[in-house]
Amino acid sequence: MIDGNRILAIIPARGGSKGIKNKNITALAGKPLLQWTIEAAKKSKYVDRIVLSSDDPQIQEIAELLGCEVPFTRAAHLATDEASTIDVLVDVLERVAGFDVVVLLQPTSPLRTAEDIDSCINLMMQDNAPSVVSLCAVEDHPALVVKFRNENQITPFLPHSSSQSLRRQDLPEAFRLNGAVYAAKIHWLFRERSFTAQGSVGFVMPKRRSIDIDDRDDLFTAEQLLSDQIYSKP
Repeated sequence: MIDGNRILAIIPARGGSKGIKNKNITALAGKPLLQWTIEAAKKSKYVDRIVLSSDDPQIQEIAELLGCEVPFTRAAHLATDEASTIDVLVDVLERVAGFDVVVLLQPTSPLRTAEDIDSCINLMMQDNAPSVVSLCAVEDHPALVVKFRNENQITPFLPHSSSQSLRRQDLPEAFRLNGAVYAAKIHWLFRERSFTAQGSVGFVMPKRRSIDIDDRDDLFTAEQLLSDQIYSKP
């Protein structure tokens, strides 16, 4: 709880995955991927309750063994590739009442820490913002990205962009959503059905804690970061 607001953390972990089979419970440095997120949520100073949304019995069993609540099984139509994350969250929020703020924690961001979670919540409260999302600096600045206009001719990816001639250090900083932490006031999220509607604020995380596990290469990179024990450094 913070400033009288009760905080619900939701961890979405469906069974189907394409890049890595059983991705949410595949091993990362000797732990199921899901465990890294559960442990971070349990260490948060502000999270009051942690709930898993999953359609997969094996994922549910592992989550319960790790101390995460599994109050229901996600419906099949919310466990497809087409199902939106917001629909999954709304499903949980309609079943689990009594909270003011929801925090979405995806298992595919295993290097996010409890401090990252709490910093996001703190920022949202300090700025009196309806939501906060975690960010990291982009590797390829959008002003320097191009696309093909026809067979071989290129054009700036951004409309009216003329920044390709600028040095990278002359460009304004650009950031992307890193997928690690999304938090919002629940009444606002029900209305907007988005974490990034007007009024949202951003919390910047370092690149080394911003990895999003999508394929085996990402898993290998995360293993290297963990073995070097550098991922939690500022």
